[in-house]
Amino acid sequence: MEAGVAQFLPLIILFAIFYFLIIRPQQQQQKKHQEMLSSLKKGDKIVTTGGLMAEIVKAEEDFIKIKLNDSVIVKLDRAFVSKKLNSEMKTLNYRVVIFISALIFGIVFSIPSLMQSEGGKKITLGLDLQGGLHMLLGIKTQEAVKSRIKSIAATLKYMLDDNEIIYDELKIDDESISFELLDDEDVARVNKLIKEEIKGIVLKNSGLKYIVDMTPKEIILTKKSAILQAVDTIRNRLDQFGLAEPTVAKQGEDKILVEVPGVKTPEQEQRIRELIARAAHLQMMAVDEDRAARVESMSPNEAKKYGDVILEDVKSHQKYLLRQIPILDGSMLTDARVGFDKNNQPVINFTLNGEGGRIFGDFSGKSVGKRMAVVLDNKVYSAPVIRERIGGGRGQISGNFTVEEAHDVAIALRSGALLAPVFVMEKRSVGPSLGADSIKASSIALILGFVLVVLFMILYYGMAGLIADVALVGNLFLILAIMSLFGATLTLPGMAGIVLTVGMAVDANVIISERIRELLHDKNSIAKSIERGYSNAFTAIWDANVTTLIAAVVLYVYGTGPIKGFALTMSIGIMASMLTAILGTHGIYQWILPKIDSERFNFWFGIKS
Repeated sequence: MEAGVAQFLPLIILFAIFYFLIIRPQQQQQKKHQEMLSSLKKGDKIVTTGGLMAEIVKAEEDFIKIKLNDSVIVKLDRAFVSKKLNSEMKTLNYRVVIFISALIFGIVFSIPSLMQSEGGKKITLGLDLQGGLHMLLGIKTQEAVKSRIKSIAATLKYMLDDNEIIYDELKIDDESISFELLDDEDVARVNKLIKEEIKGIVLKNSGLKYIVDMTPKEIILTKKSAILQAVDTIRNRLDQFGLAEPTVAKQGEDKILVEVPGVKTPEQEQRIRELIARAAHLQMMAVDEDRAARVESMSPNEAKKYGDVILEDVKSHQKYLLRQIPILDGSMLTDARVGFDKNNQPVINFTLNGEGGRIFGDFSGKSVGKRMAVVLDNKVYSAPVIRERIGGGRGQISGNFTVEEAHDVAIALRSGALLAPVFVMEKRSVGPSLGADSIKASSIALILGFVLVVLFMILYYGMAGLIADVALVGNLFLILAIMSLFGATLTLPGMAGIVLTVGMAVDANVIISERIRELLHDKNSIAKSIERGYSNAFTAIWDANVTTLIAAVVLYVYGTGPIKGFALTMSIGIMASMLTAILGTHGIYQWILPKIDSERFNFWFGIKS
């Protein structure tokens, strides 16, 4: 729910801007108009709603007397006064100023995206427009349960050792941990320690023998956590890799959708797939020195009986017999960086947190002369002999890496291990040529739709149509500018949203123009027809756009991928059209009102004589 609210925030900001630029000024203008009517006095020069200019010769409570010329004096209701004849008639009004400012804003912030310049914020093209990699991943959630059991076993082993409790052969059997105490007096202490320190387990003991299992609830939570953690981990890896706008989202109950735009070569694709699928499970494991000499002849089942596991060296494939329960794992790692050893070969230097450093130090202090293996994804990278206690919580992984491999492994370690392995269920690559074709087809549709709308508006509504077309241009620039500032991703459905917006953007002006034409047919003055045309049309336009905006917002918050792209462009387009169509065109009409010729309605409004 919090993620949905966070996604909703940009639209809330846009809505607030829209309110303060359009609704609030309209309300203030109405208030100022009422104050102007109340303040009319003798000597004021005014313009009536019929477009006549006159001077007030007498002001009464509800009526005024105006002088049209030396011989004509008319008594007039105050409500029929449009405005005082002052500087507002000769200069740009606030609506035009806001519209021009919005147009400049749109053009300036659209240029980086239109010109694809190096500087400035730009719209990112989606997978379907610039090509890239699309994958649907599955997750082996049962492996997360096994990893959790290992983690519990490691915690249990350290806790028993730290409290100097003597036990025999703590080992993992399937999804259970078993061990046996050697002293009756430790039973009560062990029960208390385990119940206080380890949550989500079922503890069974018969005498000195113990079995630890995870609760069914903990197993379900572990599986769910593995999926959510995989989404975050993969997203972090792709972000650190330096890729622009990758899409990583949970799909269904146990699948992950990954879309990476801009992947153009098979080598890039392979590297990204390996980065995503790499478990990056780091473990420090003790070598079983008592039985290590027999490792070549020992079977995995025999090793399991001793609580051991057989793993191979990443380079030489030499076998190592290691204690199954790790000393510590990558969950205690805080940093991993690429470095170089004394032979100038790439290595990975890692740092552990306080708990990991303490465990690492305690184990190394007790195991001088023995070997400890550094294991990454079940491969032994090194197994040095411990010469002295190792403090500071720092270590090194060397494995004949290339610089790129070391960089990718360090990214995977920093972003965290995957609790459960992922596998590719579906993969497809979108070539850049297909993306270019999509852009070309969408651009043709956008330009053709724009030209047809522009021509229709001019032919049918005359200059009123041209004014609407100016607002449409401003609307398109605003959409591009706002998407650029938010760093939005433009997809093919998003392009469709812009094309649809072109048609919808003139809808408000069509309604307004029809209302003005109706009022002019009823022999109303030009000024009165324009003001009442906007006033009458506003409610219908507002209701229609708000209901559409609500639907678009819901699609944006709860939709994914293409749906989100379509909803975003629609939402921005609707709000931009309200700014340009209602505020902007109204200001233009007020600005050019003195120039509108009542004898040429066909030219100005497309009205046939």
